[in-house]
Amino acid sequence: MTVLKDWPAQEKPREKLLLHGPDALSDSELLAIFLRTGCKGIDVVTLSRQLMHEFGSLHALFAASQTQFCKKKGLGEAKYVQLQAVLEMSRRYLQEPLKKGQALTSASQTKAFLSAKMHHLPYEVFAALLLDTQHRVIRFHEFFFGSIDSATVHPRVIAQKVLAENAAAIILVHNHPSGDPTASIADKKITEKIISAMQLIDVRVLDHFIIGHDKCTSFAENGWI
Repeated sequence: MTVLKDWPAQEKPREKLLLHGPDALSDSELLAIFLRTGCKGIDVVTLSRQLMHEFGSLHALFAASQTQFCKKKGLGEAKYVQLQAVLEMSRRYLQEPLKKGQALTSASQTKAFLSAKMHHLPYEVFAALLLDTQHRVIRFHEFFFGSIDSATVHPRVIAQKVLAENAAAIILVHNHPSGDPTASIADKKITEKIISAMQLIDVRVLDHFIIGHDKCTSFAENGWI
């Protein structure tokens, strides 16, 4: 049986990353670097491929409960703790550029921040970034929870918070726990209602992002705002 140490250097995940960068690695190869070691009779790359097949995706693996994660061969409590620490560090790293008082400089920066905040949530949340006249962040605020539709999203509640924080502009955001960020008719109607309400208090709605597992939809980029 061929073991990982006998593989050509360019095929080993760590060496491949150093030679070509992390983008060149598959999901299972990245997971292999995280796991570091395999288990009896299975090298770490083979183990990672098996885990990816069993979970179906990195998102499913990352979202697994402690019980689901630890019962898999080659995993355990120590790996679960390590993974949760890595995920939390990643979220904090992506959220750091948009702390209070910092200006939005790009759509990609905003997407990364909002995705880090919301892509992992198992339930739907409707939130907004509140901005001042120079588009500096005042606050990220979660407004509504659960199944989001026009009956549960109340523009007056958003308007009250916007006025209380003296915001001049907002960016709306909600997540689709299904992972598909496609905008529904209801999503578009909600956005229209909020835009109309914000116009009455002279507040601009700059965008509305729908966050999926690996992608997000921007209303502004699609010409819907």
